Amino acid sequence: MNQRAQIRMLPDQRRLHLHDGPIDLIVEAFGTPVEIKAAYRAAAARFVTVLDELCSELSLLRQAWSSEAEWPAGAVARRMAAAVTPYATEYFITPMAAVAGAVAEEILAAMLAAAELSRAYVNDGGDIALHLSAAENFAVGMVERPDPSLLGSLLSTTTVHSSDPVRGIATSGWRGRSFSLGIADAVTVLADRAGAADAAATIIANAVDLPGHPAVVRTPACQLAPDSDLGDQPVTQAVGKLTKEEVNRALQTGALTAELLLRMGLIRSTALSLQGETRVVGVLGQSQILAAPVGERGLVHA
Repeated sequence: MNQRAQIRMLPDQRRLHLHDGPIDLIVEAFGTPVEIKAAYRAAAARFVTVLDELCSELSLLRQAWSSEAEWPAGAVARRMAAAVTPYATEYFITPMAAVAGAVAEEILAAMLAAAELSRAYVNDGGDIALHLSAAENFAVGMVERPDPSLLGSLLSTTTVHSSDPVRGIATSGWRGRSFSLGIADAVTVLADRAGAADAAATIIANAVDLPGHPAVVRTPACQLAPDSDLGDQPVTQAVGKLTKEEVNRALQTGALTAELLLRMGLIRSTALSLQGETRVVGVLGQSQILAAPVGERGLVHA
């Protein structure tokens, strides 16, 4: 039995907090009290097994992915592999690029198997899996930088409706909790699934770049974290002040990658942010990402 996992209701008595090692989830369900209780019980029961399952296949999940790679056995690991497979031919990517989104998906699936809910979300450090029944919606707030200390400052907002295909939101960037090969402060992606959004945000954030620029400090990932799945790939550690032309050039490179993923059907919309400038790619009805700042608080953060 996993004795590490911490499971508790937050002080508002509405949201469930699940923590185990590097996995930190905020869960909220909407429905009758009986159904919410059943959903939280299922989330907790599934959560306590997730980290051990991932660790049992960690060596495989840290390897550069290819379509010929050995398929993992665990449910979360298989979600991760499915999310990164579309990129395996053209990009360096490992299944770990989708781990947060895949965990959120798995916990949400357990909740929905156990309860009838009108709405629900599982937020894994800003990578979010959503459930919406008919006529429901979620307002989602996005931050300029994927830094936990800055989550109170919203860059923009979007509303995801039940009629939209979006059920996953993820954010990546060099300031976030994971390493990035690019220089984006933040790239937020809306996609059909959380794992897919997670993988796409990684790819797009890596593409926002100015290779060889003297203002960008990079260090091999293995020097910062010996067990990193990125190995000796140079990851961004600092980005100095860039000219407006340089910012636009880096964002344009990322936007071109985002447009490709949009045409391939891998994403629905994305916002790319760098040093105060934002580019938006993709429109999805009322779930379009808005570039204008807002003052609203208390939203689901991405």
